[in-house]
Amino acid sequence: MGATVCWPKYTPKRILPVKMISQITPLVRPSAVGAGVTAKFFRGLGDPTRIRVLQLLSERERTVGELVDLTGALQGRLSSHLACLRWCGFVAARREGRLVYYRIADDRILSLLATADEFVAEHGKSVDLCRVIDGGD
Repeated sequence: MGATVCWPKYTPKRILPVKMISQITPLVRPSAVGAGVTAKFFRGLGDPTRIRVLQLLSERERTVGELVDLTGALQGRLSSHLACLRWCGFVAARREGRLVYYRIADDRILSLLATADEFVAEHGKSVDLCRVIDGGD
């Protein structure tokens, strides 16, 4: 006989097999949904080029051409990174003639970058050696 669980939605007399619970409930409890969005927020920052772009924009607004020159990234790839950063609300853009200028959209991103710099200054070696984040076992 398989494992059973009593689910609060049902009367205590109704004991359900574990197989049925996955059909009734989502795999992630509603309270954990916010954690998923937060993880996605950090994945948006999880690329060295995107971090470098944010660091450069923390100094002042810049054009795509300036960012290409300063990062060494190909324009198409950099445009994809900028699209990601815009979509997530990290950066904003304004057009002036043929040029598009990018800037940090929310000052909390500046605080987040400063906090990351402080943390890395203290724990950078441990972060660098972490095999889990890089996908190692």
